[in-house]
Amino acid sequence: MTTIRATCPTCGEVELTPDDIELRVCTHAPASYYQFVCPLCTEEIQKPADDRVVQLLISGGVPATVWELPQEVREAHEGPALTTDDLLDFHLLLEQPDWFENLLRVSTRS
Repeated sequence: MTTIRATCPTCGEVELTPDDIELRVCTHAPASYYQFVCPLCTEEIQKPADDRVVQLLISGGVPATVWELPQEVREAHEGPALTTDDLLDFHLLLEQPDWFENLLRVSTRS
């Protein structure tokens, strides 16, 4: 069986088999990655996979799963960024029994 060497940030170089690696190839190439569980420390490691890495892993017997970025990622987002206070306000809103009506009222003011 093919042995593939990868690097764990904690343990350094480790040896894996194709079955140990999950390769996710995105239709937006910069979002492609591979992941594995380090056989020494059992941490889940995720690393970017450029075209060269994708080809090396596939040639080593690692099956690729193709995925696509959600359209929302590519949409333009307007308005202020969400803050910690916004999240806290939303959390407090959800604790109220009439939270949905309050949310509708707040959203129609904008």
